[in-house]
This record gives sequence, C-alpha cells and structure tokens, in this order.
Amino acid sequence: MQNELCYSLAVEQLLDIEVPERAKVIRVLMTELNRISSHLVALATNGMDIGALSMMIYGFRDREMILNFFEQTSGQRMNTTSIRPGGVAVDLPPGWRADVKEILDMLPEKLGEYDDLLQNNPIWLERTQGVGVITAEECRAYGITGPTLRSTGVEWDLRKAFPYSGIDEYEFDVPTGTRGDVYDRYRIRVEEIKQSMRIVEQAMERMPKGDYRIDDRKITPPPRGRIDESMEALIHHFKIFSEGFTVPAGETYVAIESPRGELGCYLVSDGGGKPWRMHTRAPSFNNLQALPIMMSDSLIADTVAAIASLDPVMGDVDR
Repeated sequence: MQNELCYSLAVEQLLDIEVPERAKVIRVLMTELNRISSHLVALATNGMDIGALSMMIYGFRDREMILNFFEQTSGQRMNTTSIRPGGVAVDLPPGWRADVKEILDMLPEKLGEYDDLLQNNPIWLERTQGVGVITAEECRAYGITGPTLRSTGVEWDLRKAFPYSGIDEYEFDVPTGTRGDVYDRYRIRVEEIKQSMRIVEQAMERMPKGDYRIDDRKITPPPRGRIDESMEALIHHFKIFSEGFTVPAGETYVAIESPRGELGCYLVSDGGGKPWRMHTRAPSFNNLQALPIMMSDSLIADTVAAIASLDPVMGDVDR
C-alpha cells in the first residue's frame, strides 16, 4: 500500500491535483492496516530466526484478518493496486466498519500473547539485548531510517516531519528506544502497531461521504459496471489502460513513512503518458548498510538476529 501511495502522490504532485477527502481517509486507513500487517510479519520472522517458532505462527496467523480485508476491498491480498493517481481504485465494501472493528478488537489480546511469550523471556532477552547495536550518528551517516533509527532514540517519522495524505490530522505518538539494539527494534514495532491501531480507529470515525476518486475523464477510468453497458465507456477504459494519461513535464520527489523507513519516489515526466524516469528510494537498500556496523562487536551467531531486526525486503535491495 505504501508503494502505491508514494507513486500516486508523486504523479498527483506533477498533475497539481487534490484527491477527494474520502480518498485521503481511505488511504490512511489502508496504509496503517498495511503497517500493522508488515510489523506482524517482522515480529514473526524475527522470532523464527532466533528460535521463537511460536512467534512465527502467531504473526502470520494474526496477519490473515488484515489480508482478508484487503482481498475483500481490492480483490488482492498483497499486490492490491488499490491506491492509484486520483484516489483509490474502488470504494470500501459494504460492512467494512464491522470488519475493521473486528481486527482492532482482536489485536490487543494478540499483542498480549506476544508479550507473554517474549518480553521477559530470558532466552529472548539474551539473544536481543545489547546485540546488533547502532548509534544515532551512524544511522544518520548511512541514511538509515524507520524503526532502526528510532531505536537509537531519534524521534523521526515522516508522518510527523513532512505529513502527507492528511496524516497530520490524526493523533499518534512516535515510539523510540534508547539502546539501538535488536530488543529495542522489536519493542518499537510492537508499539507502532498500537499507534497504527489508534490511527485506524480515528479514520473509521472521520470517514466522510463523497467520491473516492477525482471526477476527471483524462485520469480516472469509468466504473467497471459501465464497461458492459456503454461503448463510450469501453473506449474510455481502453485508452486509459493502453495509452495512460499525459502528465505535465517536470520532476518531483515524494517521500512517505513506510514500515521500514523512508520510502521515496523520484519521478520525471517529459509530458507523455509514461514516466521518462522513475527511481525508488527503498528503505531496505539503506538499512542493510547497518549490518557491518551492528556486527563490529557482536558474535557471528548474532548475525541472524541483527538481520531479522532490520526486517529487510530483498526486492527493495535488488538493483
């Protein structure tokens, strides 16, 4: 969801358009649910890599409710293509409030189970506290962001520093650590899940009525139901998806706070229907540079714990 949002915001900036308020709130709702889903997987794989196999089962089990909601909303569990330039692809489905409320009601109990399993577990503490340490200065020098930076005590979150998509209208805190170790990075993700739950709850309460995408034939395809009824709508749909839509010449850079840190999109348009150049500033590419620093005074056996605490996505790293 964050990848889709970052690209869409960049295109919208070049187009100089503002999406409807309902679209903004849906984007906040979906991206924060995605942050929760991502952090659940991070906790699961972190536990698995260190030997807490129950945590792997818990994390993937509890993520299912969120992925089911994504599938119900967009038709896809992972690559949803739900957030698009101009708004979102489809409106929220009937009964969405009950589904989201069920997720929010489920999570506190599950987070309690994680704490029972890990927070004071002597084996977990031995494998995580004082392991994979990095300082704030080292994070700044290497461009390392997200939970890894915040684990060093730096309260840096792009949702606060450079708000986007109306996120500045929501109340939430930025959890930070003190030691910059594997344990702090684990705790920050747990606390960030709680803060994302706060944001999702606020999005539910403020969800306005109205359009979920802009009404612009040059950018927005017709409703799918109209394609079977109107030749004009079919031609409109075909042209949008085969030729794209023209974007004024120019360049822009937009950055958002993904679950792993700063996700940026540098976009250049030559006035055509396809980007002339696009580059993604992926957080995992920078964050993995922390590994040699973290391991400089650690055991080889701690390498797995350090890597897991960075929560890298190798698609981010591939160049």
